[in-house]
Amino acid sequence: MIRASSGWKNSYRSLNTTASFSFPVEDFYSMTGDSETTPKLQIWIDADACPRSIKEIVFKTSRRLKLKVTLVANQGMYSPSSDLIEVITVPHGADVADDKIVEMVQKNDLVITGDIPLAARVVEKGAIAIGTRGELFDADSVQGRLATRNLMEQFRSSGMETSGPKPINSKDTQAFANQLDRIVTRMVKLKK
Repeated sequence: MIRASSGWKNSYRSLNTTASFSFPVEDFYSMTGDSETTPKLQIWIDADACPRSIKEIVFKTSRRLKLKVTLVANQGMYSPSSDLIEVITVPHGADVADDKIVEMVQKNDLVITGDIPLAARVVEKGAIAIGTRGELFDADSVQGRLATRNLMEQFRSSGMETSGPKPINSKDTQAFANQLDRIVTRMVKLKK
């Protein structure tokens, strides 16, 4: 089980590039060394609104399992100094980071996002998405969540006051860590 932690010594890394690598499940294991314990899965983070505690869990998982992580944001981001972690900075604008993730994501990649429309778009391409509170967005669940989100948006645009999401708490962070662990474990078992 992955536990939420803090205390990462971060360094500033920002790459103004669109270069990235993707490792679908078919190529999940490295062809070198210990192929049974070195999974190669691409994790994408919709980083602008992703809470730091969630990013830290993903960074810890990346380090432990040697997984490639790409943060996509419209501003520079802090990330641990690692060859496994990349930051792609995109221009400011509505959905520019989302569009970049959708453009680059591959089948069986994992996307971390709280944005339900983005989750629906990447699931449509065969990826899996996890919300920042541990919600699983897959082909079975994302359309229902998108319909609910769109209904709430209609209520708000008609003048109805609705409350926004609660701030993320330790229970949410632990739910995310557990979901990430389940997904990564499931992806590893697909290869065996």
